Amino acid sequence: MTAWREFEAAEPEFARRVQALFDAHKHKTIATLRADGSPRISGIETAFENGELVFGSMPHARKGADLLRDPRFALHSATVDPVEGAEAQWPGEAKIAGRVRTEDGERFEADVAEVVHTHLNEAATLLVVEWWTPAGGLRKVERE
Repeated sequence: MTAWREFEAAEPEFARRVQALFDAHKHKTIATLRADGSPRISGIETAFENGELVFGSMPHARKGADLLRDPRFALHSATVDPVEGAEAQWPGEAKIAGRVRTEDGERFEADVAEVVHTHLNEAATLLVVEWWTPAGGLRKVERE
């Protein structure tokens, strides 16, 4: 897996845009896996500290127990509505998936497997999906 700093070094401009979306709002959403394998969605706060994407869990919280049992996660930035007007303005959404590392069970550091930024093109006529993986690098598709 890849620490945030390694992703940031590989794609600094893309990493900056994704981090800006995560930093723009305090509350995000995380998906973890329950013991039976079904998904659990929880609210969470994240931070970028010393080249690491980190987040925590209160003692005995279900999301923390999920991550200790199965370290896979998917994290989603805050969702905001587009600003209506002559040209639609929407900052987009960012997603990060991977696995966590922990030393104390309440603070987690992310190993990044995939980073996605979904947004509109400059003319606001196409949906742009950009994504990065360690093996595939940065890729992009545009959809009507």
